[in-house]
Order: sequence, then C-alpha cells, then structure tokens
Amino acid sequence: MNPSTLIGIVASVVLLGAVLFFSAEDAASFIDLPSLGIVVIGTLAATFISYPLREVLRIFRLLGPVLRNERLHTEQDIDDLISISRLWMKDDIRKVEAALENVSNPFLKTGVQLVIDHTPEQDIIDLMQWRVSRLRARERAEAQLFRTMAGFAPAFGMLGTLVGLVNLLFLLGDGDMAAIGQQMALALMTTFYGILFANLLLKPVAVKLERRTEQRVIVMSMIMQGVSMMCQKRSPSLMRETLNSFMEEHEDEINDHQGRRAKEQLTEPAKTSRIRFRRPKPKAKPQTRPS
Repeated sequence: MNPSTLIGIVASVVLLGAVLFFSAEDAASFIDLPSLGIVVIGTLAATFISYPLREVLRIFRLLGPVLRNERLHTEQDIDDLISISRLWMKDDIRKVEAALENVSNPFLKTGVQLVIDHTPEQDIIDLMQWRVSRLRARERAEAQLFRTMAGFAPAFGMLGTLVGLVNLLFLLGDGDMAAIGQQMALALMTTFYGILFANLLLKPVAVKLERRTEQRVIVMSMIMQGVSMMCQKRSPSLMRETLNSFMEEHEDEINDHQGRRAKEQLTEPAKTSRIRFRRPKPKAKPQTRPS
C-alpha cells in the first residue's frame, strides 16, 4: 500500500475514534444504519443516473491504483531507450527487434517500433501525443466521477436531515423532550455521514487519481523526447543527458511530492528540455593600415 495512503487512513481512524471516545457518552450512538443508507444508496443512485453503467462499475477497479504503491520505472525506461538507440545507430535491426521484446513499457515499445518501421518523425510524435491526450482525458473522467460523488454525498446528507426534521416537527405536539432530542440527533447524522464520505474518501481518491495521471503524462513526455531523438539518430550520450535533465526538472512530480508546476502539468503537455549549442563567434581579422 502507498505509505501516504496508509498514514492518512490510520490518522483519520485515530482522529475519529478519539473524538467519539472523548466527546460522546456512547460512541455507538454515531452508528445509524438508516442515515448511512440514505447517504450511500442515494449517492450511488445519483451516480448511476449521471453516468453510464460501465463507467460506474469501474469505481472498484479504480480503487486499486489508489491503495497500492504504484511506481514508475523511469530509470529502466531511460536505460532501454539508450541501449536500443545504440543498436539503432549501428543499423543492427535484428538486435533492435530482439531488445524491443524485453521492453515492458507498451508506450515505449510502440514508439520504438514505429521508428524501426521508418515512420516519419512527425507522424510518430502525432500518434504518441494523441495517445497521451486520450489517456489524460480518460483518467480525468475517472477522477471526475469521484468528484461528482463527493458533491452528491453532502446533498443526500442534507436530504436525510430534512427528513429527520420533518419527523421531529410531528413530535413537538407530544412534548416528549427525550424523543425530540433523539430525533434531532438522528437527523444530523446523515449530514455527518455525507461530509465524512465526501471529504475523507471520495475527494482524496479523486486527487490521487489526478496525481497519478500527472505522473504518467510526465513519463510519457520523456519517452516522446527520447523517441524523437532516436529518429534523428542523436548520440546516445546526448540522449541520456537530455532525458536525465528532463527527469531532474520534474523530480518533485515523479517522486509524489508537491511540485511547483503540479497544476500546470494537468492542463498542458510537459515541456521537454533541450540542450542548445552556441556557435563560437568568428574572430575579427586584424586591420592593416596603408603605408
């Protein structure tokens, strides 16, 4: 499991347990199945109305990447690019194809295969950029699904509270203060559940998915830069230096820290770093004075 996810789960459980233990006379009073049912079933019902069935059923599949510690093998991708580029510089197609079979990254494998097939560089970049855009759009839609559910949960919490308040008004004529207080507490439980589910479960999952998409787009942009240099038959040493510089620039985003450009990477493609060479200025010829 991702360490930050584990820390968050443990901290939230400890916080809620401590608050209920020290503030409530009976912690079990915070467990109310009708209130929980209104929030959970109502949120799912509204989600089914808003999205197609196949997209809603992917909710449980999306929880896997959030819980497990998914690592990006950027160093391995760079090493694969460099080794294949060396073989490509020697025009050894058989060894290039043999090395390509051992590549685990499908995006990298597709780019290198297009280079071997002598596809024009611009066509390769266009295809790879299209795949990046498609991945970004698909995974943004998946994260938006959880954000939509996070908006539904508090709304159904308020709906349950209104139902409880209506029942409370019917009890006012009896004058039983104990029953009135009990109904008031139960009416507020649905709001409690709605806020809890939205801010402690659904929104964090959406942020995790958006963060994962950002990291994958950065790595795919690095691979595109390497494939482009491979098309141009650039030196493997220059390629390694360029790709390492690219990854150093985005080290915070890849290592799951808060980078300076975290929001920019979600809205625009990652900018690749290029090494620029300056031509030496020609020396001025000495002027000779006429005798």
